[in-house]
Amino acid sequence: MAKTLPKQSRSGGTGGTLAPWLGVAVIVILADQLTKIAIAKIFSYGEGRAITPFFNLVLVYNKGAAFSFLAAAGGWQRWAFTALGVVAALVICYLLKRHSGQRLFCTALALIMGGALGNVLDRLMYGHVIDFLDFHVGGWHWPAFNLADSAITVGAVLLVFDELRRVRRTHYRLRRRRATTLQGMGPGALHGPGGIAKALTPADG
Repeated sequence: MAKTLPKQSRSGGTGGTLAPWLGVAVIVILADQLTKIAIAKIFSYGEGRAITPFFNLVLVYNKGAAFSFLAAAGGWQRWAFTALGVVAALVICYLLKRHSGQRLFCTALALIMGGALGNVLDRLMYGHVIDFLDFHVGGWHWPAFNLADSAITVGAVLLVFDELRRVRRTHYRLRRRRATTLQGMGPGALHGPGGIAKALTPADG
């Protein structure tokens, strides 16, 4: 009796399991929370320690979003960002389920989800996010951040890279299809306007 193969979606996924991507998110959350606990035990609030000429470990609290965005708002941001993080995680779970076959895309989403939920846990437990990574050049300091923020940033960069790669592949397939169509039109289509030679010529830039 023939076996029925799972129907593969046009997006490249098979409606597969969430487990690998949830595993990535859990690793991010654990790493984020363990480093925050360690810093909170070693440092007092506002205390810092120079590690390199451009990097310090510090203990600061952030009531806003990543990199201290809206940190000075009146307190509403705690629940707003908590709700936003939960909604984002639910949307990401849906996308992971639907596109589970796209590894780079799902890795990026899992990093973002892990980072978002890591900071959501802070807001629920403490009312603020613990930040401890302080990079600086001369007298200018980048807003302190944590591993959750780093995971969100890396995930966002990977999403952009994945989209650029997808657009490039799609553009190349369209050019190949055009060349095949022109080839079927006969020798006269080879060097004419918009011919095969032009279709296969790399685009400027």
